[in-house]
Amino acid sequence: MRLKSIFTNSFGILFSRVTGLGRDVLMASALGASVWSDMFFVAFKLPNLFRRIFAEGAFTQAFMPSFIASRHKGVFATAIFLRFLLFLTAFSLIITFFPEPITKLLAWGWSYEQIAETAPLTAINFWYLDLIFIVTFLATLLQYKEHFATTAMSTALLNISMITALYLYMKEDPKTVAYALSFAVLIGGGLQVFAHLVTLHNFKLHRLLIGGWRYRKAKDVEEEKTHFNSLFLPGILGNSTPQISAFIDTILATFLMTGSVSFLFYANRVFQLPLAIIAIATATVLFPAVSKALKNHQEEKAYENLKQAFWLLSFLLGASMIGGILMAEPIVWLLFERGKFTSAETIQTVNVLRMYMIGLLPFGLAKLFSLFLYASHRHRKAAKIAVYSLVTSVTFSLILMHPMGASGLALAGSIGGWVLFVFTVKEVGVDKFMMIIRSKQSILFLIIMPIFTGIVYFVNQWITTLIR
Repeated sequence: MRLKSIFTNSFGILFSRVTGLGRDVLMASALGASVWSDMFFVAFKLPNLFRRIFAEGAFTQAFMPSFIASRHKGVFATAIFLRFLLFLTAFSLIITFFPEPITKLLAWGWSYEQIAETAPLTAINFWYLDLIFIVTFLATLLQYKEHFATTAMSTALLNISMITALYLYMKEDPKTVAYALSFAVLIGGGLQVFAHLVTLHNFKLHRLLIGGWRYRKAKDVEEEKTHFNSLFLPGILGNSTPQISAFIDTILATFLMTGSVSFLFYANRVFQLPLAIIAIATATVLFPAVSKALKNHQEEKAYENLKQAFWLLSFLLGASMIGGILMAEPIVWLLFERGKFTSAETIQTVNVLRMYMIGLLPFGLAKLFSLFLYASHRHRKAAKIAVYSLVTSVTFSLILMHPMGASGLALAGSIGGWVLFVFTVKEVGVDKFMMIIRSKQSILFLIIMPIFTGIVYFVNQWITTLIR
């Protein structure tokens, strides 16, 4: 297992997520959990949804196996890039001129006046989708060369841009802050593209794209594009269950009390930190290696990587899950309770965070096991499993949203995560899972976790007494 690459990628993601938390702390101070914070989060939701879907593996897991197998890599890569970029540009232009319908789709429960005020923010933020596609495409080429640091670190540029906007405008009225944040999103996306272009040039991969453009008519890659198409849509669906579920939850939250969208956003930001720096960082690094190993019929090597990564994730995500559930109150208090973010809003966010944390371990391990489905071109199987998870999540969201509010939406997402994990393991192979479980690490896990739980419980009691 490539531990050095995993830790390098984890550090980059950690740096990006820490700057993201800094951004959210300032945002909570400037806007609290208010009407304008809800409006900005709704406007940013769709491009952020696609950022997570694209950047956290869906595009890569469809593109990488096809790219590895391609006989004319430059031509194939250029053809896919141009097709997506032209489509997204056209889509963004439509949203720019007609932002109200898409805004209404994101916030069914809002009044016409609130939709009208949010629509311009939606139009601005949507262009980030075009920028993040360029970033994701270039990042996939760099992953092929097993370079991960630039992509892991680059999200910090988005956060720094938004922090700068907050620093300059946070004393202004909430409307001005929301618009400043929206334009900062685009500036941050432009900086991410620039960073990847510089790295691409350093690895001399620009020659691949230039050659692909030059010889695009001389070499036929129709069969390869057709194969990519057969993988892409199932790959998107199979890899995006948590994002689609969160997207639907945002829509449902608009029917709940004011601030519910913000409670979900702030709690999800904390939940995403361990998921990203542990599970996503590990899966991102392992995917090119697993794809190449399976292509070369080296299954034993691929499954050995799986076993080592499984226990790394189990210990780290298990500890994070326990810590997040037991210490949710001091975490939210420390990060967000200042300025316009009140103690009542802290309690609401704490309840949501605890429900999210129940799903941390299964979501992380499902991410790991799904690598083998995508690397072996079983994208349709992964999509089918994702549908099971999504249907479960949405069903429980509708059941739990009224008795539990935003917390019920978060709990429903966690239930969907457990369904995703169980069915993914079943498809990869229960025998392989049991082979991993039957090891000395299982005994170690069963000893360490209860001890860790006890320690965290007493530490939380002490800290909670101090902050109250």
